[in-house]
Amino acid sequence: MNLESVAGNASAGTAALNSSWIDAFLGNNPYFQAGFGLMGVGVCLGGLRKLVTVGNTALRRRLLVSVEISNKDRAYPWFLEWMAHQNAKQVMGRESFLGRPHTLSVETQVEQRHNGSSNVLFNLVAGTGLHWFNYRGVWMQIVRERQTQSLQMMSGAPWETVTLTTLSRDRGIFPQLLGEARDLALRGQEGKLTIRIPWGPEWKPFGQPCRKRPLHSVVLDEGVAENIEKDVNAFLSRREWYANRGIPYRRGYLLYGPPGSGKTSFIQALAGVLNYDICLLNLSERGLGDDRLTHLLSNAPERSFILIEDVDAAFNKRVQTSEDGYQSSVTFSGFLNAIDGVASGEERVLFLTTNHIDRLDPALIRPGRVDVAEYIGDASPLQAYTLFTRFYGADCSNSTLVELGRTIQDLVEDQMKNGKTVSMAALQGLFIRSPDAKDAVVSCRNYFHTKSK
Repeated sequence: MNLESVAGNASAGTAALNSSWIDAFLGNNPYFQAGFGLMGVGVCLGGLRKLVTVGNTALRRRLLVSVEISNKDRAYPWFLEWMAHQNAKQVMGRESFLGRPHTLSVETQVEQRHNGSSNVLFNLVAGTGLHWFNYRGVWMQIVRERQTQSLQMMSGAPWETVTLTTLSRDRGIFPQLLGEARDLALRGQEGKLTIRIPWGPEWKPFGQPCRKRPLHSVVLDEGVAENIEKDVNAFLSRREWYANRGIPYRRGYLLYGPPGSGKTSFIQALAGVLNYDICLLNLSERGLGDDRLTHLLSNAPERSFILIEDVDAAFNKRVQTSEDGYQSSVTFSGFLNAIDGVASGEERVLFLTTNHIDRLDPALIRPGRVDVAEYIGDASPLQAYTLFTRFYGADCSNSTLVELGRTIQDLVEDQMKNGKTVSMAALQGLFIRSPDAKDAVVSCRNYFHTKSK
């Protein structure tokens, strides 16, 4: 008998032994036949699956890191704009960024030109679903999800989230990516002023950012603009001074005077110079009550002016009623507490405007609520001369400009001697309609002659 036959016989014997053992344990086992064996096998398989799931989760936690951005966060529109910018570069062939996403979303941008026309741009960004992209040599997974069953209460828009996932070792790439998205968004707003309005309990941008207006373009009477700008700058630089003396860090300004004198224009120009936004608050807004008003004033965005125009109309005789008969739920006492009460916020600059200061309640304009009250009136002779020279300074010689400017100055002075006034808005309108300096003088003379009749 050779070794091969002996090994074969041994192997056959072992297989027969195993077969007989399995038959004895499984086939002839009454507990297994009763179903306990199958249940045990199922439990083992379930436990194994659970172990694999837990192991996979633990492995992902150790090897992967994710960042979630919701559309409630300020960085969400920045990231979408950044994605649109990167996808545009890919379409133009300048850079390979996204892996040709099959689901796209349209982001529409409207660009307002200075002449009143507009330009509409359509940007394609990665839509809902799963996408992959490479950023600075690091591969990331992007998942954009939209919850259609859950809508935002005020806007009715669905909630959205964007989740970025990459290896844990590359987590430092997220601040770089978000910083680049922020810088791209801020570059698009350089030289722009953002107007915000209440949207529910929050302040939201209204329309497209508008071009900042130079402060010197708003011609006020001598020393007025300088006094207000100096006071605002002094307030902004004395935060610690206020804190050391226990004084609430807030400042209130009241600009009063006839319509068209430049009150709102000056506030807009001052905000642009200081790189501040403007939060425009309408006290006649439906649904605005004392509690919401207090919340809005206490949670105004950083580096912003709160502007309430025509405050005399809002609380004439301490009752606020709109043109259609709707009476606002904002009370006079609630308004006073919101601007200077226990629950009122700090780090706030409040601007009020009115055409009739005599209609304002003394409780509203007392120090602590209105710290600086400045009269901005109709055009003075010096204002008229300054506005004329700034309009036509580049169109004629210096001697001619001075001569014609003095003529405008004399016309305004004669009007004032006769008890007549002219607003800065009216003068500006005359200058806009007259591209030539001499024609502007003729237009002003005719305007004053007609007005004096």
